[in-house]
This record gives sequence, structure tokens and C-alpha cells, in this order.
Amino acid sequence: MNFLRYDLQLAATDVVEVTLDSQANVRFLDAQNLALFASGQAHRYHGGLVKRSPVRLRPPSAGSWHLVIDLGGFSGHLRASVRTLRA
Repeated sequence: MNFLRYDLQLAATDVVEVTLDSQANVRFLDAQNLALFASGQAHRYHGGLVKRSPVRLRPPSAGSWHLVIDLGGFSGHLRASVRTLRA
């Protein structure tokens, strides 16, 4: 499975801005759910399909998060940029 991954240390008040060149799934995952996602198993996440870019998302809570961007199993190339906006 191909996906982009960004490891982020976030405060609960931070906002993550994601800019995409096409629609894609954007998900916040903890370490356990990242492992499940990467192995193709059922997992829990915060986020979902993004059709308009840029999108601004808040993390579910403060802490370490993996921001994963993927095409949902479809083929293609994806470019993304991610930046954290501190409160």
C-alpha cells in the first residue's frame, strides 16, 4: 500500500493545513492504528476524504500523531504539503 506519512507532535490547539494536488484520504492515526492501516487491517482514525484543498484539521488531542495521506487503493501519484499552524 502506498501512502504519504508525516510524524507530528501536536498541541490540542494546533491546526494542520494540508495542500493536495488531487482528492485523497487524510487521516490522523496513533502508532497502533498506523500499524493496522499499513498492514491493510481495520483501524480507527480521525479525518477522511478531502475533495477541496487546502484543508485545515485539528488533531483529536495533544500528542504524537501520524498524518497519513493516501488514494484509498486507487492508482496514481499524489503530491502534498503539510504545515502546522500553532495557536
